[in-house]
Amino acid sequence: MLAEQRHQIILRSLRSGGTASVTDLAEQLDASAATIRRDLLKLEADGLITRVHGGAVIENDQPPFNEAAEAQVEEKDAIAARAAALVEDGQSVILDSGTTVHRMALQLRGRRITVITNNLAVYDELIADENVDLMLLGGMVVREARMLDGFMAEDNLRQVHADWLFMGACGLRPGGQVMDTTVAEVPARRAMIAASDKVVLLADKTKFPGTGMVKICGPEDLDMIITDASEDDATCVALREAGVRVAATASATIDG
Repeated sequence: MLAEQRHQIILRSLRSGGTASVTDLAEQLDASAATIRRDLLKLEADGLITRVHGGAVIENDQPPFNEAAEAQVEEKDAIAARAAALVEDGQSVILDSGTTVHRMALQLRGRRITVITNNLAVYDELIADENVDLMLLGGMVVREARMLDGFMAEDNLRQVHADWLFMGACGLRPGGQVMDTTVAEVPARRAMIAASDKVVLLADKTKFPGTGMVKICGPEDLDMIITDASEDDATCVALREAGVRVAATASATIDG
């Protein structure tokens, strides 16, 4: 088993139970204790777990999908509407696992487009819409995040091409780096970027700086960000200087 696959299983185990011993993980993964200890060292170095005597614990301060989906709804809808207006009939779009991206799916109902997604909430919104050609990426189900993830999703993404990627993030660094809290989710998001002509980040102002210790991409990988943060925000300025188009919603213009 590849190290990345072991890391994903270890993180899922810790998310579900909060703690796990080296012995239990070694048995679960059919690996040696030494291999598991090396895996835990790597995950701790990435800031994703904390090693304790005999095992590891995880402190995941990211709310589950359903909880996060209820926050900042008005702001997310304004961002989602601006994003949906970019898509033309006949185009293909990748929608990632974010809650703002899920709000965008509501705006795409009835459109003659192709939607590629690992977001189970997006799938639920569009499955009954016969106008939308819908592709659900494969992978392991991450229930609390309502998404599919892992190497199968990455393999699927290597076989497709999209006009647009609309993605979310856990946080944005002042220099414009897009961050996530979970290393296991990053490879699929990078594969989405590689499969798309244009990449648009949807980020409400709570993501400035937000959270996240794992880099998804830098500003050089983005074409546009749609946000309700002020255009004068230091991160927005840095993105603009890097050549990223910054599109502020009406609420951002008023607030700013």
